[in-house]
Amino acid sequence: IVTAIACDHRLHTPMYFFLINLSVLDLGCISTTVPKAMANSLWDTRDISYSGCAAQIFFLFFLLGAEYSLLTVMAYDRYVAICKPLHYGTLLGSRACVHMAAAAWGSGFLCAVLHTANTFSLPLCQGNAVDQFFCEIPQILKLSCSDAYIREVGLLVFSSSFGFGCFVFIVVSYVKIFRAVLRIPSEQGWHKALSTCLPHLAVVSLFISTAMVAYLKPPSVSSPLLDLVVAVLYSVVPPAVNPLIYSMRNQELKDAL
Repeated sequence: IVTAIACDHRLHTPMYFFLINLSVLDLGCISTTVPKAMANSLWDTRDISYSGCAAQIFFLFFLLGAEYSLLTVMAYDRYVAICKPLHYGTLLGSRACVHMAAAAWGSGFLCAVLHTANTFSLPLCQGNAVDQFFCEIPQILKLSCSDAYIREVGLLVFSSSFGFGCFVFIVVSYVKIFRAVLRIPSEQGWHKALSTCLPHLAVVSLFISTAMVAYLKPPSVSSPLLDLVVAVLYSVVPPAVNPLIYSMRNQELKDAL
């Protein structure tokens, strides 16, 4: 996807610039958790070093945080393209696009630094067995001493509130898009606008709902199977299906490929 967009000058538009960023983030998200889990399965081991665990948490929060911010930016891009087409070039010029992409990456980096530093400053006194296929903050908090994790829980609640705010922004953007689409007389125009918007909204909904369940649910409702399913739904499924939603359903990108 990145190569096709980079090599085809017809795709050098804001939407495809954001799609390149999303593709890189998706690749990074999958590479953070899945290869190590596969290696552990093949070699029949469950070991990971302390620094490797910290690196997993840092990169996962960095990439997922940046991806979610970028999905918010992409919702704004679709809103301007459909609801304010005459202002598209003004509102989403090359400099504005670079600034928005940089803000998305920067927000992910800040989120990752705060959570990683805070989590690994906690004293761990409940063993060293993380009951998950990758290092996940809720699983590490189970290993911390009794009251030491309250600060990290507060940070998780703040991050979740920010994520929910982004989700509200995305939903409002799509409500305005749907209202504009309903005024389009052409059935083909309806299909073209909704074929991208609805899958985008579905993936974002899946990501935010499962992530909030994973990080905010009380320990009393925790079970190994539930934790595993929820972790796969927020850390593996969105990066895996995003290329299909944004690329394989897109005729311009198919032609470029």
